[in-house]
Amino acid sequence: MGIKARLKKLVSFVLHGEPNPIYANISYLSPNDTLRGKKVIITGGGRGLGFSIAKKFVSEGADVLISGRNTKVLEESAKLLGCKYLQLDVSKPSEFDSFMKNAYKLLDGMNVLVNNAGISLHENSFFDVTPDTFDAQYDTNLKGPFFLTQSFIRQIREYGTTKASVLFVSSETGETMDFRPYGFTKASINSMVKGLAYLFAHDGIRINAVAPGITASDMTGLSSEGNISYNGNICGRVYMPEEVAETAAFLVSDAADCLSGQIITCNNAKTINARWK
Repeated sequence: MGIKARLKKLVSFVLHGEPNPIYANISYLSPNDTLRGKKVIITGGGRGLGFSIAKKFVSEGADVLISGRNTKVLEESAKLLGCKYLQLDVSKPSEFDSFMKNAYKLLDGMNVLVNNAGISLHENSFFDVTPDTFDAQYDTNLKGPFFLTQSFIRQIREYGTTKASVLFVSSETGETMDFRPYGFTKASINSMVKGLAYLFAHDGIRINAVAPGITASDMTGLSSEGNISYNGNICGRVYMPEEVAETAAFLVSDAADCLSGQIITCNNAKTINARWK
């Protein structure tokens, strides 16, 4: 949260007192093996949104492998989820081909890739962006997913997989202007989703994205416990990773076979450019 936002919150508290807590009332589709037969790799799956996506996918019958930089976190999360894990730093493309080969062996196949891993360094202003923070976010959020998808598609072709899906985790910032690299990377992701979807439309490979609004996660620093009110979202609260995971599960399921090149923005129409705003 920026300094101005903190001051605004403090002034509101002084003038009006603590606002009434807001709680999420989320509905879930009952698990019914929607993803049975899916062999799924989820980057950044050890915590946050990636963990929730993995949990939903496992509940739907998918065989899941989570990846991330921290082996200890992966091991603990995989035990909780009942899935497999493999260490990967998505900012190091030189490791991708060997990672895919190992993932294929652990899963005994693969047909779904979820590019979830990402970072935001939350620079407070345009002048706080440095070459290092710029490169770090581009390497993790854009360059990594691009070349990991390249490796994934190359190898499933080699293995003779005839039907596959790639899901990118974008952001509502990809639909708007931004002055920070994070937003630039998500806008680029949205363009890439459409370009790759068109490129592989006749190959049985679907490419889509889910683009959440501000969601409770380690990256945002917002908690899903207790009072989850947040004025920056239309719903008046932060979004829960579990509800975004519901949309992610649908997009990689066979029920969404007619969808490719779609960016599903999960923010209650917040970024719609309505002319009467």
